[in-house]
Amino acid sequence: MYQILVVEDERDIQEILKNYLTDAGYSVTLADDGVDGIAKFHGRAFDLVLLDVMMPKIDGFGVCELIRRESDIPIVILTALDEESCQIKGFDLKADDYVTKPFSMPVLLRKIAAILRRTRKGEEQKTMIYKSVEVDVEGHHVYIYEKNADGTGEEKKEIELTQKEFEMLCALLINKGIVLTRQKLLNMVWGEDYYGEERIVDTHIKNIRKKMGVQLISTIRGVGYRIDKENQKQPDR
Repeated sequence: MYQILVVEDERDIQEILKNYLTDAGYSVTLADDGVDGIAKFHGRAFDLVLLDVMMPKIDGFGVCELIRRESDIPIVILTALDEESCQIKGFDLKADDYVTKPFSMPVLLRKIAAILRRTRKGEEQKTMIYKSVEVDVEGHHVYIYEKNADGTGEEKKEIELTQKEFEMLCALLINKGIVLTRQKLLNMVWGEDYYGEERIVDTHIKNIRKKMGVQLISTIRGVGYRIDKENQKQPDR
């Protein structure tokens, strides 16, 4: 399910957006202003941001600029500011679309669907390959390719991971090159309603490393975990 962050200070518009988006099959998180929006953005992984401009504390342009410093997540600006200069500013800040109020919800939903099809295509792949690891996303299988005893070829070995271990591995692979904090991994794998000990993440990472037997996940001391960006191994299989 796609995760959408709505940053909007008007409660009635919040509710309209939430109701339509939820009915369309999206998971929605609401933020009341720019500061809250940045905090929520850092709290979990989202697929798209709907962003108002005229908000207290930090306006939408400021939020867009801050997000763009660290992420290329799709951003759709929703605002009553219809001046050409404002639209140009939004696109200069690398927003993906600029929609002026009042807007049509059916049209907005189609814009969102089109952006997600275009930008998230790579993450909807059925198989992910990284170094000697292959992950069958739909079948929930993980394989390691190892050299044969005589060194003439490779053998495909399946690794048994629990459901949570599998989801954590997928989260790290999808976000290669990005450090995921323990809290973000908890939110992505266990959900925002989980209030258990963060160290459960460490236990699962330890189990993944032990079962796979390959150096895959890096520990970023004091921050979290990361799988480095690297050219994927494309074996002749």
